[in-house]
Amino acid sequence: MISIKCPHCQVGLKVDEGKLPLGITSFKCPNCKNAIPVSLVTAGQHNSDDAETVLVHPVVQHMGRLTVLPDANTPEQHFPLVEGEHIIGRKSSASGADIKIETADRSMSREHIRIEVKKDEHGGYKHFLSDNNSKNHTLYNSNYLETGEKVVLNDNDEIIIGHTILRFNY
Repeated sequence: MISIKCPHCQVGLKVDEGKLPLGITSFKCPNCKNAIPVSLVTAGQHNSDDAETVLVHPVVQHMGRLTVLPDANTPEQHFPLVEGEHIIGRKSSASGADIKIETADRSMSREHIRIEVKKDEHGGYKHFLSDNNSKNHTLYNSNYLETGEKVVLNDNDEIIIGHTILRFNY
């Protein structure tokens, strides 16, 4: 919940920020009917009538995408990540991956990593990365993922599977 304060009549309101439509910058005050900006009590402040508020621009969260960075064995490739579970690996006739990377990199497993895309409480999406029991493991931002470890992907994260570098972006 966020605190909203009408600049015209000073009435205080509580609004569930997860229900704010994307792109909203104002709405009508239920008390005085004037347009009021969407305001958020800043972190560390108390929810009191005299709390300072700031304008909120709801964060537009998109589903992510993977970019395969080109090298001698692998051409550049782009894969959108939609809601659900994705197995990513080397393209071959025996691969069970739903995202198949065209590569000559034999150190990449045919089903190397798993990315799960789930809707969050604010209407955006979170992307969870885990190694899919690959033989050569997975590097995430220069750190090996442990067996069973899941990490939340952030914009511009680097994932290395085999010798191939993937970049995650929104």
